[in-house]
Amino acid sequence: MSSSADLEQLAEIELQKEEEGSCVTDGPSAPPVSTPSLDPSHPYYDVARHGIIQVSGDDHYGRKLIVFSSCCLPPSHQLNHRRLLEYLKFTLDQYVEMDYILVYFHYGLRSSNKPSLKWLREAYSEFDRKYKKNLKALYVVHPTNFIRIVWNLFKPLISHKFGRKLTYVNYLAELREHLNYEQLFIPPEVLRHDEELRATQKGGPPPSVKTPPPRPPLPTQQFGVKKRCQLMSVNASRCVSGLRTEGLFRRSARVQLIKEVQKLYNLGKPVNFEQIGDVHVPAVILKTFLRELPEPLLTFRVYSQVQELLHVESSLRVTRCKQIVESLPEHNFIVAKYLLCFLHQVSQESIINKMSPSNLACVFGVNLVWPRHGSISLTALTPINIFAELLIEHVHTVFGSRCPPAQVMP
Repeated sequence: MSSSADLEQLAEIELQKEEEGSCVTDGPSAPPVSTPSLDPSHPYYDVARHGIIQVSGDDHYGRKLIVFSSCCLPPSHQLNHRRLLEYLKFTLDQYVEMDYILVYFHYGLRSSNKPSLKWLREAYSEFDRKYKKNLKALYVVHPTNFIRIVWNLFKPLISHKFGRKLTYVNYLAELREHLNYEQLFIPPEVLRHDEELRATQKGGPPPSVKTPPPRPPLPTQQFGVKKRCQLMSVNASRCVSGLRTEGLFRRSARVQLIKEVQKLYNLGKPVNFEQIGDVHVPAVILKTFLRELPEPLLTFRVYSQVQELLHVESSLRVTRCKQIVESLPEHNFIVAKYLLCFLHQVSQESIINKMSPSNLACVFGVNLVWPRHGSISLTALTPINIFAELLIEHVHTVFGSRCPPAQVMP
C-alpha cells in the first residue's frame, strides 16, 4: 500500500504530465468575465476579482449551485491561498443553511497555480459538519489521474457518507442529467477544453451539449410553460400549514417524489400534499415552478433595472422597486403580488422558521429574476437579493394594497 508521501509525489508527477500533454500555459489567468459591479471595498476583493468562485442559481430541485473554476486561479505568488479559503467559507456561509451543490471545474489547474495538498487538508478540516451536512452533491468535471490520486490520498479523512456525494463528470453534456445547464456558469476555457476532449475521442466524439428541440407541452402542462396566472394551480398556499417549519424553502425533498408530483401536475391530476406529509415538497415545487418558467415571473426586461439598484440612494430603493413592479404586465403583477404577500407571511414567523426577508430573498431572488442570456455571476446576486428582500419586507408599499389572505386563488 502506498504511503501518503508516495501518493503526494505521484500526484505531482501526474499533474506535470497533464501540463505537458495539454495547451495550458503558465501565464497569468484572467477572470472568465469582467466584474465591473464588484465593489473594491468588498472584504475579499483581492480574491473575488479573479472569478474563481461563482453562484449559478439553483439546480432542478431548488438546491443552490456554487462553482469553483481552477482555470481562474492566478499563479500562487499572486494569490494568498489562506484568503482563498476564507473567501470560499465566506461564500458558503451565505448558503450552507440550505441544501446546496458544488461544481468543480478541474481544467486549468497546474503546478504554478495549484494550492498545496497541505492547504487542501486544512480546507477539509475547516469545513465542519455545517458545511458537509447540506452539501447534496459534488460534481468534479473533467477529472484526471491527479484528481483520482488526491482522492485516494484523502480517503482516510473522508467519511463514506461524504464520499457517496462525489460524481465524476467526463464531459459537460453529462451535467444536463443533473443540473440546469443553461444557467450554469462555465468559463470559456472549460468549454474549449470540453470540445477538444470530445473531438479526440476514438469512434467519434460523444453527444454534443446541444439538446434537441423540446416537445410541445401537454394541454394540462404546468411546468416550463408560460400561462396566465398559472402559479395559482401550483397551489403555493399549501405551504401555509408549515409556515413555522424551521428552514422552510431552504431544504430540498426526495428527487423522485418531486418528479412524481410534477408529473401529476403536468397531467392535470390533483396533488394531495397532506397525504404526502412533507412540508418541504410543496416548498420545492413552488421554487421549481418559478425556475422552469421560460421567462422569469418578473420578466427579462427588469434585470438591468434591478442591477442598477445599488446606485439608488438607500432611502429611495423601495420607491424604485415599486416603479419596477408597476411596469410589469398585468398578469405578472397579479401573480407576483400573491407570491410576495405569501413570502411576507412566511417572514412574519421568522423567529421560529428562521426565514427572514433576507433569507427568503437569498432563496427566491434568482428564481424571480435572471438575465435573458448567460448565467448570474456572483457579483450580480447582490442587487438581486436586495431587490427581493425589499419586495418581501415592504410588500404593502410596493404593491400598493393589503395582501390577500393565504388561500388558493381562482
